Amino acid sequence: MTPSLSRRHALRLLTGTALWAASHTIAAPAGIKRRLPLPLVQPATYPTIPVPGAAQPIAPGTRQVAALPRLDLADLPELHRCEYASNGHIEAAHAVVLLPTPAATHEQALRLAHEAAVQMFARRPTLSEAAVSVYRAEGYQGFGGPAPLLTASVPRSRLAAFISVPLGEAPRYDRLWLNPDTVPPGQTEPSRELESVPVFVGSLAGLAEQRVKQLAAQLVGGTHGGLLFHGRVLSTPAAALSFDDAPHPIYAPLLLDTLKRARINATFFCIGRNARAYPYYVRDMVNDGHEIGNHTYHHVRLTGLPIDTVEDELKSCDEVLRGITGKPVRFFRPPGGRYSPETLQVARSRGLVTTFWTDDPADFNNPGQKVLEGRLASHLRRGGIVLLHDNVLESLRVLPQFVAYAQKMGVKLDTVGDLAGLESNTD
Repeated sequence: MTPSLSRRHALRLLTGTALWAASHTIAAPAGIKRRLPLPLVQPATYPTIPVPGAAQPIAPGTRQVAALPRLDLADLPELHRCEYASNGHIEAAHAVVLLPTPAATHEQALRLAHEAAVQMFARRPTLSEAAVSVYRAEGYQGFGGPAPLLTASVPRSRLAAFISVPLGEAPRYDRLWLNPDTVPPGQTEPSRELESVPVFVGSLAGLAEQRVKQLAAQLVGGTHGGLLFHGRVLSTPAAALSFDDAPHPIYAPLLLDTLKRARINATFFCIGRNARAYPYYVRDMVNDGHEIGNHTYHHVRLTGLPIDTVEDELKSCDEVLRGITGKPVRFFRPPGGRYSPETLQVARSRGLVTTFWTDDPADFNNPGQKVLEGRLASHLRRGGIVLLHDNVLESLRVLPQFVAYAQKMGVKLDTVGDLAGLESNTD
């Protein structure tokens, strides 16, 4: 297809691809009923859905989920909140501590982190892991705002080792991060748009070209021209399992434990700023055999930004992830699914495959566990790419049932890299 594609020809192609998508599906494993239509690439006018970045996983969807239960750390006046959750096997908690600006030093932050960890385990004997994030009180905006001053993850078995670490020997405790920024950098507003369908921001001819590429890729599978819309349809039925927005305290250890029990590997599309502040969770992912992908540094909507800003978002995220794992990043997913010719150009120049999905059960809409489980089952297909979010408790709780259903249907759940036939960064 050439840039001189006429408007009439483009309209004809768009109409044809829409009709094709409504009436065709990729072959399903034996025993699985006819699939729902695949998510066709939509134009830039596709409506956006606001999602609060700092209030995850509560989103304006089918229903509002109940707040996580809290622990009262009465002897810690700087405590902002302390929440905990379970995956049915282990419990994890997260304490958010706010330091007044005059006392906002690494030394004070570490002292409070020690106190918070001790109190969490004392208040909750069933707790397996405690996380602490210490923020400067001034300018605190929640998880989506300026980075913490200090973070730590403390398994119960390592509590003694953690509280014995002085500031001068902090590197010997590998689940502790100290923010090197003495002055918080300028904050980039994150995108609050929910990934629903791929959205192309460009000309009508460009949209027609993207739809043709998407539907062709769904027929033959695999990566084409730096794009991955659909995985390879292998002789042994397989689908990719992917999680966006990683990593998050509380959820990371619960999700990784659930995947380990199910003996499933997945792809985590990480936000660079999250990975930087919680590097030990990213290391846990890689050590467990999972794949790490790029989801931009600040989780910003890239379309409409200057190309050098787009380059910086992808480069900064790449550098953080490579610095943590020592491995190259191969896959990139644009926040909100919104992309443009410029986005694709920057991703290709960095050796990244822009990766979309075939199956989105809309877990961020909090539809309820039964509804979510049904959507995951009804969308399952050979060569499919499942989109979930790493910090939605409903997704975590239905995952064992979905894995069991996939196994019953003979579909292996694996990483995007394995499904695409490309070397992943888990090697």
